Amino acid sequence: MHTKQHMRRRALIAGALTTATVVALTGCGAGGGDADGPTEITFSYLWGGEEAKVLEQIIADFNGSQDEIVVKGVSSPDTQKQLTSMSSSNGAFDISDNFGNTVGAWASKGILAPLDDAIASEKIDVDDFVPSAMEQMTYDGKVYSLPIAIHSFQLLYNTKLLEEAGITPPTTMDELAAAIEKLTVVDDSGKITQLGLGSANDSTTLTTLGYAFGGTWDGEDGPTPADAGNLEALQWYQDNVVEPVGAEAMATFVSGQGEYLSAQDPFFSGKVAMIIDGEWRSASAAKVAPDFDWGVTAIPAASPALENSTQVTASTLFIPANSKHKEEAATFLAYLVSPEPMEKFAVALGNLAGRTSLAGSAAFDSLQDFDVWADAASSPNAKSLSSLPYSAEYATDLATAFDEVVRLTATPEEAIATVEERMANYSTK
Repeated sequence: MHTKQHMRRRALIAGALTTATVVALTGCGAGGGDADGPTEITFSYLWGGEEAKVLEQIIADFNGSQDEIVVKGVSSPDTQKQLTSMSSSNGAFDISDNFGNTVGAWASKGILAPLDDAIASEKIDVDDFVPSAMEQMTYDGKVYSLPIAIHSFQLLYNTKLLEEAGITPPTTMDELAAAIEKLTVVDDSGKITQLGLGSANDSTTLTTLGYAFGGTWDGEDGPTPADAGNLEALQWYQDNVVEPVGAEAMATFVSGQGEYLSAQDPFFSGKVAMIIDGEWRSASAAKVAPDFDWGVTAIPAASPALENSTQVTASTLFIPANSKHKEEAATFLAYLVSPEPMEKFAVALGNLAGRTSLAGSAAFDSLQDFDVWADAASSPNAKSLSSLPYSAEYATDLATAFDEVVRLTATPEEAIATVEERMANYSTK
């Protein structure tokens, strides 16, 4: 997603929201310019490093394209600082970014400005955005955010390790289970020296597997953690990934892993034979492990009807309710999500573009096997977690349950039962 920031940012969905006094909204047409010159707005973004450099280039392009608005970019990966600013009466920025599954919770707190007027005035074609991502952008009938990039999850594999083991990329859950068993190596002391299937993030891996088993985590009437497909996926994971090696050995192995997306990353370094992860892996592999021989295929599904099941997440842009320059921020947001800047951003970060019209762009041809993730994102079996007022609480409770499943301290039914008990306390407004 955003290279080294990706792991940290995926955990944002588990963050708690603070209740604060919020300024009244007047819509995105309520900005104002400075009489003596161009209006300066602040774009506070969570990306850093190489990603920030790309954004600054795009900001410079925008500033050079007109003389009414000057955008000041600020790299600020501190999400708590972001929330604090948005929850105050005097905000520090006019536009920022986060993940799609935060939209409902934040909009319900009144800290996001609705974008419907801006979409109309800036003539933004929302029909061109990926449908599964746009589902997360709305709350109570209004649009509060727009996706600049989307992400899907597929099964990556170490070509050399699979060939040495005489394994072809698995296409069914039974084949995947057999491959995991054959590719997992444990020494005489019980220490894992090679893991068949690794996990970059347990919450993402397990929710995605839930979809591959035909499960759903959200229903029309609220969360559905105990859906039969979800429980089957969690049981499959316990049976085939954790129990064969033991929870203690697994924890030791995970604690000794190298830094995510570095040359010492357990997948890039050959300590993990397969992993479920996102499209940014392609760009990352080219940078930090150019000689690494890898491939990617669709996550095996529990039945043919579930073929190409995946989870879609979105990197989104929004205007805080306390922005002093909503109109100018909306103009810049429209520029960011227009085709050319969006494509430049997505290619540089190795992300999927948020627009369907960019899905087959030749600009992505340099990224190995990128079409596999792109095809999955447009699949009818591509699903997104809901973005509702209780989503942050729900994500936190799911993460706790998944930890119990991985540590083998509870059966899937027991772990999920706790989530169901806590659901009674979820806020719906």
